Amino acid sequence: MSNTIAIPSAAPVVANRGAITACVILAVIMQALDTTIANVALPYIQGSVSASADQINWVLTSYIVAAAIMTPPSGFLAARFGRKNVLLTAIVGFVVASVLCGLAQSLPQIVVFRLMQGLFGASLVPLSQGILLDIYSVEDRGRAMALFGVSVMVGPVLGPVIGGWLTDHISWRWVFYINVPIGMLAFFGIVAFVSETTKEASAKLDWFGFGTLSLAIATLQLFLDRGEQLDWFSSGEIQIEALICAGAFYLFLVHTFTAKKSFVNPRLFLDRNFSVSMFFIFVVGVTYLASLALMTPYLQTLMGYPVVTAGIVMGPRGVGTMVCMFIVGRLIGKVDTRLLLVLGFGLTAWAMYDMTGWTPDVSQWTIVYVGFIQGAGLGFLFVPLTTIAFATLPAPMRGEGTGLYNLSRNIGSSVGIAVVTALITENVQSNHSSIAAYVTPFNHAFNAPAVLQNLDPLKAAGRAALDGMITTQATIIAYMDDFKLLMIMSLVSIPLVMLLRKPGSNAAPADHAAVME
Repeated sequence: MSNTIAIPSAAPVVANRGAITACVILAVIMQALDTTIANVALPYIQGSVSASADQINWVLTSYIVAAAIMTPPSGFLAARFGRKNVLLTAIVGFVVASVLCGLAQSLPQIVVFRLMQGLFGASLVPLSQGILLDIYSVEDRGRAMALFGVSVMVGPVLGPVIGGWLTDHISWRWVFYINVPIGMLAFFGIVAFVSETTKEASAKLDWFGFGTLSLAIATLQLFLDRGEQLDWFSSGEIQIEALICAGAFYLFLVHTFTAKKSFVNPRLFLDRNFSVSMFFIFVVGVTYLASLALMTPYLQTLMGYPVVTAGIVMGPRGVGTMVCMFIVGRLIGKVDTRLLLVLGFGLTAWAMYDMTGWTPDVSQWTIVYVGFIQGAGLGFLFVPLTTIAFATLPAPMRGEGTGLYNLSRNIGSSVGIAVVTALITENVQSNHSSIAAYVTPFNHAFNAPAVLQNLDPLKAAGRAALDGMITTQATIIAYMDDFKLLMIMSLVSIPLVMLLRKPGSNAAPADHAAVME
């Protein structure tokens, strides 16, 4: 970029760096909150727009699909139109779409406006990350990525708490209106403090590559979001989506490695640290957001917690993330990054192992401290991963790299949530059948008067009570199995940390910061 200068990483010169950091962090928080803040409001939205339970899920699906599609081209858009211009347009579009979501009076309206939200909001995270990578030296990047990580990962934790409170005390529409003040602060701050990058008028979009990748992402998201509802491959729709996804991704791969100038630069994956970090951030997306998706119904359904109480109990998870991100930010460059990653995966596995023994009788204190440990594990993962992923990547490739990196995290989240949700449904049915096999006239436990009084299988009331008890036990075991799967994923990832290379301080062009004038 012609209006940037490459200087040694130890001496970046950027005016108002603190103000720039605050503004882009606000933009990231706004987008991150919307990944979960609308979830708790869905039942209220459903009643307002007269939608069925199946239809209302499109409020979430439309946002996820749009955001996933528009994340990869964020680097191209920044190069073609200028990063500042694209970021400001994204903020304005996101805020306007949020207001329209709050004003929506029908299901088609809110789905379309959520689609707009996803399209505009997709570039907020990668572009903000790119700005922070450019204005901080390699030595200071750890602290910058700690702030960035807090905004990205704490948003999904705070979303249900804020969304639940707004829905209970004001209206579900304020779940969307809350973006207005945050967006205004971010917009005016970026206008005042962020400098524009050079626009490459000759930059052209590889439409075939973008189209095939977008089609693959969109059909994958639909496949994951609707698979459980439609019983997976027994549904014609799911079969079609799977075929289209596989075909589109195949065409994308062939085009990427044969075209002269493809949508995704294959040279990105020659950087071992970037490629391995893409896999690890996928695993982080699976383990962290999938566990959040499990915890919310566990607390509300099995333990009977109100939505606000459930959010408060889960809050320490975010505290653990914030505290450890700032600690790790100080350790980056002083401690081998790979050791921090091993500690992060170890803490995550520890938390998941503890959860495999949970029942609805588990104390709030246990939920709090285990959540804190899991959050701490994320803090030891996100910052080192983000730092090492771009440490050896040339500065001109960072824009494209941040888009792909965040796409990998988003897909990991979608895959993780879809898998654990599907396993819960299937395992509850399987466990129910296994436990129910012991409810027979030959089971002497039913001879006990205390048991027979309430659980007599020969009476309708007794059979209903028995079925409810068996379903509860089957559900608890299904949750244990899901937590065990996430624990195994974390443990399996630990040896792979050795694939990462420790970057030298003066080894590569990426070890210089491209500093905005």
